[in-house]
Amino acid sequence: METFYAPAQRLDRQDLTPDIRAVSVNPIIKAMLNTVSGMLAVLNEHRQILALNDAFLKLLGIHDAENALGLRPGEALQCVYRDAHEGGCGTSAYCATCGAAIAMVTCLATGRPSEKECAMTVDLDGSTRDLFLKVRACPIAVDDRRFILLFVQDITHQQQWEALGRVFFHDLSNIIYGLVGNSEILLNEATHPNRDIVERIHRLSMRLSREVQMQKHLTQMADADYHPEAQPITVDQIFNELKIAFDSHPAAKNRQIDFSDNHRKIVFKSDFFLVVRVLTNMVVNALEATTKGKAIKIWATPEDAGLSFFVWNHQMIAPEVIDRVFQRNISTKAYSGRGLGTYSIKLFGEAFLNGKVDFTSSETEGTTFHLQLPLSL
Repeated sequence: METFYAPAQRLDRQDLTPDIRAVSVNPIIKAMLNTVSGMLAVLNEHRQILALNDAFLKLLGIHDAENALGLRPGEALQCVYRDAHEGGCGTSAYCATCGAAIAMVTCLATGRPSEKECAMTVDLDGSTRDLFLKVRACPIAVDDRRFILLFVQDITHQQQWEALGRVFFHDLSNIIYGLVGNSEILLNEATHPNRDIVERIHRLSMRLSREVQMQKHLTQMADADYHPEAQPITVDQIFNELKIAFDSHPAAKNRQIDFSDNHRKIVFKSDFFLVVRVLTNMVVNALEATTKGKAIKIWATPEDAGLSFFVWNHQMIAPEVIDRVFQRNISTKAYSGRGLGTYSIKLFGEAFLNGKVDFTSSETEGTTFHLQLPLSL
C-alpha cells in the first residue's frame, strides 16, 4: 500500500502473539516496564504496541493493556488523524510532520535512538485535547527480533506555561512601552509643583521596563535578550533609589534601613538598574529575616580594583540551607514559590555585572551579603 510516510504493513493478532510472548518473558524488559517512572511502550518493527507500563495506560485512559496491544501509538492515543489514511497511524500526509512517527521511523532506519517532540490532537470521549509529548525511540533486539522501546514524556503543561509566559512578557512589554512613553511626555510638560512625583513615575517606569527584560533571563526564556548598559553612577544615586523603592515596601513595615553616609560620592561605571535590582533583593531578604522594630544596615566600601556593597541583618541563616543559598528554588521561607531572590543575586551580580557575590553568616555576627563590583563594567 502506498503511503505518505511510514509503511502501512502490520501483523494481525495471531502473528503478533510470538512477539508479545517474547517481550513478556524477557526479564530486562519486564524490569523496565515495572521500574521506569515515565511512560514506556514496546513496539515491533511495524510500530505496533506489544507491551506498555501503567503510566502509559493512565495516559490512554484504559485499565486493560489488552485493549492497546496491536495498535500503533497514535491509534491507542486516539489521534484525530489516525484514520486519515487507510494504512493507519504513521501513513497519512499529516504523519510526515509528526514527531512520534519521525522518531520511530528514524530509529528503525538508523538502528540508533531518535528523540523528537510531538504535538498531537487526540479525541477523548467526544472532545478534542492537545498533547505535547517528548518521544524517544530506542532500538532493542530480543531473540533475534527487532523491537522499539518508546519512551514518552507528557510535557503539555510545561509547553503551555512556556507559551503563556511568552504571551505575558510580550503583552506586558507593550503596556510598559506605552507607560514609559507617556511618562516622558508628562516629564517634558511637568510644572514645578508636581515635577518630583512625575520624575519618580518616569524613573519607576524605566526600572520596570528593565526588570521585565531581566526577568526573561531569570525564567530562561529563549527569546530573552538583556544587555547591560554601563553608565557613570554614584553610591549616593544607588542609595537614593533604594530609599524610594522601600519607602512604602511591605517588607520594610516596622523595620528600619540604615544607609551609611560614608563613600557616597564614589563614582563607578555599571548598569544602574541591574545594580539596584541585585541590592533590592539583598535588602528584601534582610528585611524579611529581621525582627520587627529592628534595623538592617547597608554600606559601600572602596577597594583596590572596585567597589563593594554590603547588606547586614541580625539573623543567622539556618544551617540546613546555608550551603545552598544561591541554588535556584531553594528558600528559607516556609511557603512555595520562593527561592529566586538569592539565585538572581548571584546570576545578575556575577554573570551580568562581572562582580562577585558572597555572604557570611553566624549566630554572633548575623548575616552580611556582599556585592563586589569592578569600577568599570
